[in-house]
Amino acid sequence: MSQPSEQKSVDRVRQALADLGARGEVQALDDSARTAQEAAAALGVEVGQIASSLVFFGDGEPVLVVASGGHRVDEMQLAAILEVNDITKASADDVRKATGFAIGGVAPVGHPKPLRTIVDIALSQFDVVWAAGGHPHYVFPTHYDELLRITAGEAAEVGA
Repeated sequence: MSQPSEQKSVDRVRQALADLGARGEVQALDDSARTAQEAAAALGVEVGQIASSLVFFGDGEPVLVVASGGHRVDEMQLAAILEVNDITKASADDVRKATGFAIGGVAPVGHPKPLRTIVDIALSQFDVVWAAGGHPHYVFPTHYDELLRITAGEAAEVGA
């Protein structure tokens, strides 16, 4: 019997974390963590501790931005960081194509192919940050340095 796509996505994140030597375990939540506010409420943490994985296109190439849930990504600033002329936010279909995950559950790891990743330096102020685990009801704990390492990300200030 085949697994539901929800479980396959979560298992893909679990495997990626294990392969990358990450310490955090993917955990199920009773409540949805589709938004940073929902995740923070479900976990009882500050919204800034939520590592939101957002997909943009920079001159047509997908880019993953792992932003603090307390920040809104400044697209002009992102364009400067990426040294591109055109930045657009990805559609739901484009997000799934680029990451293999649906919006609301996009994990920072476990994508079909590596994505250039920018990690918000605002996440560095927290001892623990929480990222999506492949589905809106799954998350995993990590910390800023580990997040940079497991995503091969570039540290940058992405917004306010």
